[in-house]
Amino acid sequence: MPGELEVLRPDWPAPPRVRAAVTLRTGGVSRPPFESLNLAAHVGDDPQAVAENRARVRRALELPREPVWLTQVHGIEVVTLAGSSDAHAPTADAAITREAGEVCAIGIADCLPVLFAARTGSVVGAAHAGWRGLAGGVLEATVRALETEPRELLAWLGPAIGPEHFEVGPEVRAAFLERDPRAERAFVPNSRGRWQCDLYALARARLDALGVTATYGGGWCTFADPQRFFSFRRTGRCGRMTALIWLEAAS
Repeated sequence: MPGELEVLRPDWPAPPRVRAAVTLRTGGVSRPPFESLNLAAHVGDDPQAVAENRARVRRALELPREPVWLTQVHGIEVVTLAGSSDAHAPTADAAITREAGEVCAIGIADCLPVLFAARTGSVVGAAHAGWRGLAGGVLEATVRALETEPRELLAWLGPAIGPEHFEVGPEVRAAFLERDPRAERAFVPNSRGRWQCDLYALARARLDALGVTATYGGGWCTFADPQRFFSFRRTGRCGRMTALIWLEAAS
């Protein structure tokens, strides 16, 4: 997919030292079906293409160092980045850091990335919140790890599959209703006896219950916009975009 390297920037009142972006699928060198800015090393893409794509992102965003690329398993493990940028792909679905220069990175291709920042600019984090992670408590685990009063946190919801295209079975709905009956509002029945699931609504409800009320973003659909986004639901084998957040050194 031709085009320049483009990113989404969160529209939120984060402190100036908090930097964040979500890559789109354009501006890289990967061939179909990973065309073109695939940043994932585990999907079957040419490793040299992935390395070049990552280098392009690092240059374009002026990253302070290589992001810590997680091995994501749809769980709730949170890793704290502190001089760990050389670590080999830790198994986790969220990352936080209080250190300038450490780059948290979440790979996405339908699942919801949630970025966090303290209003003081003292700590940031990123969580991989597909339905399994949301149901399991990845947002709750990330907020605990941030060790910041929830009312002092900002959250931003990045691009994910929208409710019009995210069809799930009754077991998914049951997993959420078991914990919170109000989650019923995030599920709409369809003509096939299944449910259309709103990840954004589920995430906002979980964040609100935690006391994180300053929530921004949301409203994209990775499935419906093939020009900008990879979508596993749409094509199966595909690349991954990345949500990134880091702290610059305090001035």
